[in-house]
Amino acid sequence: MDNQIPKPKILIQRIALMALAVVLTVLLGIFAVYATSPSDPYDKAVLALKGDPVQGHAIFQINCAGCHGWQADGSVGPSLQGVSKRKSPYGLIHQVTSGETPPMPKFQPSPQAMADLLTYLESL
Repeated sequence: MDNQIPKPKILIQRIALMALAVVLTVLLGIFAVYATSPSDPYDKAVLALKGDPVQGHAIFQINCAGCHGWQADGSVGPSLQGVSKRKSPYGLIHQVTSGETPPMPKFQPSPQAMADLLTYLESL
């Protein structure tokens, strides 16, 4: 029966470990909020605007449909159906503007055009 009663030293270790886990969880949460907030002035400008999905569709047809397909279902480039579920708005802005994933070119739309495109992509 003596083996079933935890020793005070073990209880203190368990409490300390749980307190450390709580502190790390809080710190990770704070870091996640900070990391996902836009720091780039372009991103802030885009996200502050209300996008027009009709305009976004027109921008898509002119600039993106050649590779991603007229219905955004993939062609040379991947399908963009449900892309807003896979990437955050920040990730989408970066993808469009960075040119880091060849053969996708680097685009520099105005903040309003980017907001329109984001709104359209969210509708897919």
